[in-house]
Amino acid sequence: MKERKGEAVSEVDAIGDLLCSMSDALWDHPQVKFRETYAAGLFETKLQEEGFAVKKGLGGIPTALSGTYGSGKPVIGLLGEFDALPGMSQEAGILTKKPVQEGAPGHGCGHNLLGVGAFGAAIAVKRFLEKNHLPGTVIFFGCPAEEGGSGKGFMARDHVFDDVDAAFTWHPGEVNSVSVSSTMANYQVRYRFYGKASHAAMAPERGRSALDALELMNVGVQFLREHVPADTRIHYAITDTGGFAPGIVQDFSEAVYLMRAGSLDGVRELYRRVNLVAQGAATMTETKVEEQFIKACSNILPSSRLNRVMQKNLEAVPAPAYSSEELAYARAVQKTAGSGKTYFDQLYSACDSEKDRERFEVQRDLPLHAGALPLAKESFGFVSSDVGDVSWNCPTAQINGTTMPAGLAMHSWQVVSVGKSSIAHKGMLYAAKVMAGSAIDVLTDPSVAAEAKEEMDRRTGGKKYVCPIPEDVKPQI
Repeated sequence: MKERKGEAVSEVDAIGDLLCSMSDALWDHPQVKFRETYAAGLFETKLQEEGFAVKKGLGGIPTALSGTYGSGKPVIGLLGEFDALPGMSQEAGILTKKPVQEGAPGHGCGHNLLGVGAFGAAIAVKRFLEKNHLPGTVIFFGCPAEEGGSGKGFMARDHVFDDVDAAFTWHPGEVNSVSVSSTMANYQVRYRFYGKASHAAMAPERGRSALDALELMNVGVQFLREHVPADTRIHYAITDTGGFAPGIVQDFSEAVYLMRAGSLDGVRELYRRVNLVAQGAATMTETKVEEQFIKACSNILPSSRLNRVMQKNLEAVPAPAYSSEELAYARAVQKTAGSGKTYFDQLYSACDSEKDRERFEVQRDLPLHAGALPLAKESFGFVSSDVGDVSWNCPTAQINGTTMPAGLAMHSWQVVSVGKSSIAHKGMLYAAKVMAGSAIDVLTDPSVAAEAKEEMDRRTGGKKYVCPIPEDVKPQI
């Protein structure tokens, strides 16, 4: 079986050119949340060509799809994302910030690589099942709108992941490691204030300023920050000031708030308090406030059992080797990015043993982290991901794969620039192999899925998943 697993994992190399061309095509056609028609169409075509049964429109989202092969248990899910970020357009392979098209989107989080890497793993697992005539099912999930849309949350609300026994995914980054962090649950809410327009000089008393209300809300939230738990975050963007003429009392204003906490209970309480601030601002200005719930996502529930499976494969699959040209290019990109705390530093600080610290030290000064890092202890991360909603439905694990020079900030022009490089391609193929190997391990040893499910039940205390997105909220373009 070990030999047959190795043959299946090597299938990723056999389709390497296809995967790299698909990833580059997604990079060339970046589309933002719920608009990823090019990516969805590409995956639909390739899944059908490979013999997967395709379903579209999952969770009421036109660009959400799945490809299924096999039958019976266990059912393994491979999660692929493919949405881009707004305003992140950038030419590939250069060392200066230069948009392809000003204001257009770009792949600043590497989702062109993420989706295709998961797709490559699905093909390898499918061919393993096919060749060995084994029971079991593999499903590739094409998941839109991770960036600001919580696509997987809408899919989970629609029971898309109910029958999955184990799910695997990955994320492009600066290291090869198993992701052991929990994440923050979040709510995203739009606040609209309605006032009354008037001439600001001749009849100011007749006006009721919606902009004043919004500014008072923002000030109130600033004071609120002192009185919320330390592991919460509140962000906002003013999306409409109500006009550009100071001589008119603005009768409309709008802001979008993103609230985060370590759990859904925590973010729900934060939402309640922010709402009170908004209502108070409306009362002070005699305006009306309207709340529009946009989306939410759950915190990630780690699976130590599946993490160990992924760590074993992370170390078993040969990590990419880099040429002198790739190393030189990586150093040049690093110089454009400045310095700051990195994900590598976060993992290093979580090391318990001197042996593990030594393994990290070997990597510290390299422009590209090439080897597999040791399994770190579980930690809390100040980011959010809709993978959390999957993890409350089935045991879920993910890895990070080196696709960029060390020290780059995610959501930066540098990440977009390196997204079509040979470095990015190598990291994507490596991640696909690790995911494929992990999936095959669960398929060939059903006890792994059972143990992971028992762990999940212990962590949740038997609490059933309740989607944080209200039933009446629809995916918003």
